[in-house]
Amino acid sequence: MHDAITTSRGDRGLAAALMPAFAATLFLSAFLLFSVQPMFTKMVLPRLGGSASVWSVAMVFFQGMLLAGYGLAHVLTTRLGMIRAIGVHLLVCLAAAIMLPIGVPASWGAPPERFTELWLIGLFAVTVGLPFFAVSVNGPLLQSWFARTGHPHARDPYFLYGASNLGSFLALLAYPVAIEPWIGAQAQARLWAGGFLVLVALIAALGVVTLRAAPAGAGLAARVPAAPIAGLRRLRWVGLAFVPSALLVAVTAHISTDVAAAPFLWVLPLSLFLVTFVVVFQRRPLLPHRAMLAIQPFLMAAVVASTALPILPMPARIVLELAAFFVATMVAHGELAADRPEADNLTAFYLWMSLGGVLGGAFAGLAAPVLFSSIAEYPILLVAALACRPGLRRSSRADLVRALPWVAGAVAVFVLPVAMRLPLGGLTDTSMIAVVGLAALAVVMARADDLRLAGTFAATLFAATVFAPGLDDVASVRSFYGVHRVATSADGAFRFLFHGTTIHGAERIRDADGRPIEGRPRPATYYWFGSPLGQAVETAREVGGGRIGRVAAIGLGTGSLACHARAGEAWTFFEIDPEVVRIARDPAKFRFLSACAPDLPVVLGDGRLTLPAASPAPNDLIVVDAFSSDSIPVHLLTREAIRLYAAHLAPRGLLAFHLSNRHMELVRIAAAVGQAEGFTVWSRVGRPDAAGKTEHDGASAVAVMVRDPADAARIARDPAWRRMEPETRVAAWTDDHADVLDAILRRLTGDEPGTH
Repeated sequence: MHDAITTSRGDRGLAAALMPAFAATLFLSAFLLFSVQPMFTKMVLPRLGGSASVWSVAMVFFQGMLLAGYGLAHVLTTRLGMIRAIGVHLLVCLAAAIMLPIGVPASWGAPPERFTELWLIGLFAVTVGLPFFAVSVNGPLLQSWFARTGHPHARDPYFLYGASNLGSFLALLAYPVAIEPWIGAQAQARLWAGGFLVLVALIAALGVVTLRAAPAGAGLAARVPAAPIAGLRRLRWVGLAFVPSALLVAVTAHISTDVAAAPFLWVLPLSLFLVTFVVVFQRRPLLPHRAMLAIQPFLMAAVVASTALPILPMPARIVLELAAFFVATMVAHGELAADRPEADNLTAFYLWMSLGGVLGGAFAGLAAPVLFSSIAEYPILLVAALACRPGLRRSSRADLVRALPWVAGAVAVFVLPVAMRLPLGGLTDTSMIAVVGLAALAVVMARADDLRLAGTFAATLFAATVFAPGLDDVASVRSFYGVHRVATSADGAFRFLFHGTTIHGAERIRDADGRPIEGRPRPATYYWFGSPLGQAVETAREVGGGRIGRVAAIGLGTGSLACHARAGEAWTFFEIDPEVVRIARDPAKFRFLSACAPDLPVVLGDGRLTLPAASPAPNDLIVVDAFSSDSIPVHLLTREAIRLYAAHLAPRGLLAFHLSNRHMELVRIAAAVGQAEGFTVWSRVGRPDAAGKTEHDGASAVAVMVRDPADAARIARDPAWRRMEPETRVAAWTDDHADVLDAILRRLTGDEPGTH
């Protein structure tokens, strides 16, 4: 008996076209599915101060909608016949089309102080939820349809999953390279809507083709119930999907917090995540599973060394962490692919795998910020990645007994000295390198036994993570906007505020004799008297005849800038993170506000959103000093933002931007946006003298904008300041388009005016 698709010349032609037709439709579906994620998240980002957590919550939402889509695909495949399944899916697609083009509703209010994650999920649900859900159904559903066609490869349709993920991968690569730099957000939304309508037409055509190509009767009835899947096997699928998904959220937040909340950094880990699916579901994987298992211990050893001694440049650290993430994900997904069921259970397999992905994303994106006051989930998940190795699953009690002495030795050598707070900070550089090298070597030497490897890595990574020579922790708090760590120097003389890896403020709390400092504290880090920001304040004061009437400062930090205020001046701070406000107002942590300006008002919320209502009268000085770890939120440095500041600036007022950044060149951006809005722009990189460095004064890059060059007379007299020439090499950022990647490349190539 011959299959229906081989009974005539026309049907043979249909058979030949089936595979490319299904592959092309799945490719387009995946391209739309993964291009809408960075597109819409970027639209939302300005509402939440450019926080890296926006993408973490976005990934949790999209994973949840993907699970819902896979659930519908499972129901359509197992409960309905083909004709009804096609009709239901097309109705869902048509309902989603009504929501297009995608955009943020103007009526959607500002985020609340608490439960910001739920507010954000609600925004995603009412805007992009239904279109994303409709597209997410296609992956397993179309593979199931292909399995009914009688095609020679219909018995193993998993290879189409690779085609689908290839579309996802190319969408993610194309977005930061070919879409975001050249196409505005609104145009992107319209193009996406057009692609969605094309996809709906292709799905309808494939439904008709499947009905025609299927063997007699197979296309009309619901599929015969598949063989049951053992509960432990389902849990294993969930676990193997949980770890890579959670690690994806954690590593993305880890990277984007320290560089920028920008699509090109979001898509790097997600692209690697999808590539693993493309590779492991090939009939002959390009990267063998055995090779990934062999490479993983060496990368984990390098992660231990890099964590203990963070001396690698940021690009090198990102490459290392992404490589470790990629190999860990290859191992887990390789185990998943090796355990995939027959085609009859295809949609169930994807459903359980998607459930693991949702739970993993929810753990890292929603639960971890509540459970941990630091980014503890990242090292925990790196250890969990080693638990996905096959040897650990097969370990016996005898294996555990053999591994215990080795792991106990690692704990004694590396964990106990850190836990007992031994004076390791006194070690020489050579001694530190030797100890760290020994820890990495211990991980490599444990690779022959997966249980011993996981235990050794856990011990050494814990020691490397906790190790902080020269600092004693005072407090660590975590919010939607990141982790804030208050620490004191080992000698008790200084207190610091860290956000991510960046110092956001420092205060001397004891003098050389160990006595507590009394009176007004001296601002340090970027705010020392005579620093570029200090000079900007004095310039505004000179314009005002010795006094500044009103000052609006976006970004609070420790409140150091408040000590530049004088009696009779009305200063207002704007801060998006309530935890930062609590830290700055607590005199047991920092005294800048309590000693210099105890009655100074602090407006909670994103400065760009709250400035119009909270500062209706013109300001003589507006300072933009809002950071997220080491990155400035992009939406505060666009033409639309400058326009808003200008509307609340006195005719002779000054705009000052703090632009210090390890990863992006922002001075040219400031010049471009300021000049585009009619301002004259001055810039300076200020560096403290030797005495200042002992007080933790730091270098800082600042741009000052004025309408009339005469209002910058004070800084114009200082040769350290540079009047920026008309900017022709850099495009001014707008809300619709900001090329963050270009700013990073200029920083790497040393194209930084005023820093040479």
